[in-house]
Amino acid sequence: MFKKILIANRGEIAVRIIKACKEMNITAVAVYSDADINSLHVREADEAYHIGKSAAGESYLDYEKIIALAKRINAEAIHPGYGFLSENANFIREVEKAGITFVGPSADTVDLMGEKTSARTLMKKNNVPIVPGTTEPITSLEEAKKIAEEIGFPIMIKASAGGGGKGMRKVSKLEELDEAIERAQNESQKAFSSSEVYMEKFIEQPKHIEVQILGDKHGNYIHLFERECSVQRRHQKVLEEAPSSSIDSATREQITKAAINAAKACNYYNAGTIEFLYDNKNFYFLEMNTRLQVEHPVTEFITGVDIVKEQIKIAYGEKLSFTQKDIKLNGHAIECRIYAEDVDNNFAPSIGKILHYRTPTGPGVRVDSGIEIQTEVSIFYDPMLAKLVVWDKDRNNAIARMKRALSEYQIGGVKTNINFFYWILEHKYFLDSSFDNNFLENNFLPLTPNKWRENNNGNYEKAIAILGAYLIEQENKIHPVKLENNNLNKWESLKYE
Repeated sequence: MFKKILIANRGEIAVRIIKACKEMNITAVAVYSDADINSLHVREADEAYHIGKSAAGESYLDYEKIIALAKRINAEAIHPGYGFLSENANFIREVEKAGITFVGPSADTVDLMGEKTSARTLMKKNNVPIVPGTTEPITSLEEAKKIAEEIGFPIMIKASAGGGGKGMRKVSKLEELDEAIERAQNESQKAFSSSEVYMEKFIEQPKHIEVQILGDKHGNYIHLFERECSVQRRHQKVLEEAPSSSIDSATREQITKAAINAAKACNYYNAGTIEFLYDNKNFYFLEMNTRLQVEHPVTEFITGVDIVKEQIKIAYGEKLSFTQKDIKLNGHAIECRIYAEDVDNNFAPSIGKILHYRTPTGPGVRVDSGIEIQTEVSIFYDPMLAKLVVWDKDRNNAIARMKRALSEYQIGGVKTNINFFYWILEHKYFLDSSFDNNFLENNFLPLTPNKWRENNNGNYEKAIAILGAYLIEQENKIHPVKLENNNLNKWESLKYE
């Protein structure tokens, strides 16, 4: 097994990988920017090295510097986490060229599945259903108009190299097509250095169902069942659960089989996720994420598989230690992504210092966190602070446990979305599983008394109680005094007035 792994990431995912390394007796190496000098992942690691300025482009995205460091400290492998360099094929090639193992799939696979049109073509050839549309980038407006009329409006224009909702435009009628393509191309060029876009049928009221797969370097594949990820804002996930309460056992068998076919089609190894759109009747391939997913803990809860450890074992060359028959679906898990953001201000990031921090505890509760008291939430990185994950024997009990855990979660100093999740967990569309990807866009309104009354179906008193708790949190009624010892390498407990 590897003796030393460099983790080319930060925050909660770096902490998560560090824990797995320590349990495997692997030296865990952290890297950090100027902004992260006092971060949790730096102190949790066995070794930590400064790699540059706060801007990601001058630190976490500078892969030449990261590879040079890995060689200098004799790290045998690099784990990219998610985001940053995790799906950068050039980085993977340079890592391997340096004689270092990349904890993830091959560069060729990342290239193939990162380019959405080639991925759609490959899936179609391997009996994985795709959304009707083009399998080649759009080359002219005339061609686009012809195809759009054939598949029917509404349609979606998408960036071929895209992800995270960037380079996407919905088009409802022919007159909007020209401008939508131009805007999508411009946005795609800025985000991905590629202006190529393609077109597919817009699926009305879709659900986002994804399947976690594992493949080793010996041609063995398994799935770890599916996750429901339909609670989204601006095409980004907010809450995930496993398994999906929207599909029956027959559909589960079909969609997991399609996911395995997709993995085999691109000779995939390591952990990956096949994402599908589901219209309550048919499912369609959306994309493949060639990395560890943010929401992997819900799958770990319902299967008992430590996905990060499996990633490391696969990268080392080991065969999968279990077969599909060994994987049993057990209970229900829910994850809430805890962000430093102002829910009432269109989810704008909230910047500042964490002045108070208390995490929930108890059976079936897990917090993957990258923060603690005195952590600075900066402008340089994604504002996700932590992931709150719960498990119980069924969905109803998991929802109840999540609400209890949320009530115990306290973060002071920045605004968070903690209380926003109460609204989700108590909404009738979430409770009866009739929600879809447009759930938040169509139903959530700012937290004012009148709109809370409207959104809570007349349950005004309860809505006001929740709103009151929200306002108390944001007014920061807990007044911490200064630390007695301001040594940032040794945290002291806060005292309260």
